[in-house]
Amino acid sequence: MEAFGLLIYGFSVLLTWKTLALMMVGLVLGIFVGVLPGLGGPNGVAILLPLTFTMDPTSAIVMLSCIYWGALFGGAITSILFNIPGEAWSVATTFDGYPMAQQGKAAEALTAAFTSSFIGSLVAVLLITFLAPGIASFALRFGPPEFFAVYLLTFCSFVGLGREEKHKTIISMTLGLLLAGVGMDTVSGQLRMTFGSNELLRGINFLVAVIGLFGISEILLTMEERLALRGHAASISLRVVLKVWKEMPRYWATLLRSSAIGCWLGITPGGAIAASFMGYNLAKRFAKDKDSFGKGRIEGVFAPETAAHASGTSALLPMLALGIPGSGTAAILLGGLMVWGLNPGPLLFVEHKGFVWGLIASMYLGNVVGLILVLTTVPVFAAVLRVPFSAIAPMIVVSCAIGAYAIQNAMFDIWLMLVFGVAGYVFKKIGIPLAPFTLALVLGNRAEDAFRLSMIGAAGDLRVFWSNGLVGSITTLALVLLFWPLISSALARMRSAIRRDAGLGIK
Repeated sequence: MEAFGLLIYGFSVLLTWKTLALMMVGLVLGIFVGVLPGLGGPNGVAILLPLTFTMDPTSAIVMLSCIYWGALFGGAITSILFNIPGEAWSVATTFDGYPMAQQGKAAEALTAAFTSSFIGSLVAVLLITFLAPGIASFALRFGPPEFFAVYLLTFCSFVGLGREEKHKTIISMTLGLLLAGVGMDTVSGQLRMTFGSNELLRGINFLVAVIGLFGISEILLTMEERLALRGHAASISLRVVLKVWKEMPRYWATLLRSSAIGCWLGITPGGAIAASFMGYNLAKRFAKDKDSFGKGRIEGVFAPETAAHASGTSALLPMLALGIPGSGTAAILLGGLMVWGLNPGPLLFVEHKGFVWGLIASMYLGNVVGLILVLTTVPVFAAVLRVPFSAIAPMIVVSCAIGAYAIQNAMFDIWLMLVFGVAGYVFKKIGIPLAPFTLALVLGNRAEDAFRLSMIGAAGDLRVFWSNGLVGSITTLALVLLFWPLISSALARMRSAIRRDAGLGIK
């Protein structure tokens, strides 16, 4: 009941004309960036983040989160109508969504995608509403060793549970940690890796790096691919919406299973991409007619969209409660909170209650309004894809440059943004993931400070990370997750050996 009362309080904070207007602007911008192939939620949030610097924190985070919700909805439009994923996690949606569009069922496919996205996000928001306060109050007992153990758990889980190649994840994370150390050491006051440059005294600004890594690199990739978009037309009528909604109860098991998968992979750093493919594969595995998947089956749209959006939304749970982002977009939002003078983590629920519950309330309202908006404006946003990219790209580059300059009013930041843009392009070409780099860049200083304060308090004794049951269990779990690929392969070999021996015994 306490969570319900706090949620009502959050709606009272949210329901002002200014905040509602910003929410609508965020949703429209989000759908726009979600529709453009490759731009997507993280890139859109990174590019548009500087627009919020003059706003109060509540208005700013509501607008940014709605950009994210809108991008989640918008990614399905290109996947279904053009067979071009607007987001990486929309790839699985193309398997059955585009065949439905080819069969003249584009409206049904889009309705299924939007509605299942709404359901996945709603389940995740309910999880945030009822779990985040409890996790935050528990985390108030944390000291420097506990916080370092949690940061270590986050880094190790990205390596052990991530779907990318392990060595590339480690390279990405190491580079992020290295760049996080540039500037003045917060513990000793010493300068590190400034190379005599006055501009580097304040360190590498996280937001400048993100704008370059996500925004500029995508422009370079899209220029290289020379996208020419041709697709199917679609407009959604009330009759089609009601028809799809009437069919949805038949797939309740798929929706629940995909929501559970998405929430789990969002809280852990498995990510929305893994969630969408896992949701699709499990739906296919449990279906009676497996051969119908890939040929325009509506369940093949429900499953990946529900899982992806549950994952994308639930990634905000560890970010709010512990100050640890569960995805690249959550890491960007975490950086935004720091810019506005807020410290994400358990104290946020105590010191800025109105902000936190206003954000959670906006998740409910933003998803409802977003669903209505995409259902009624599909033809408009689909038409955006027919605008030549050569007309859109310069506007995006200019907005990136303005945003990078506005952070600290420094021309150096524009050059730094371009350097990160080229680096992001190279990373994507050689398959190095950006999410671990972003995570390490935003959490590197905090993890280092927690480690050094722990060492100072324990006189350099590493046993402090096993000094009590809480910190010891977190540290041990982190190490288990780090070596999980080796552990799981060893267990698999043991099981196969046991089965082989059992088979020989039977003979």
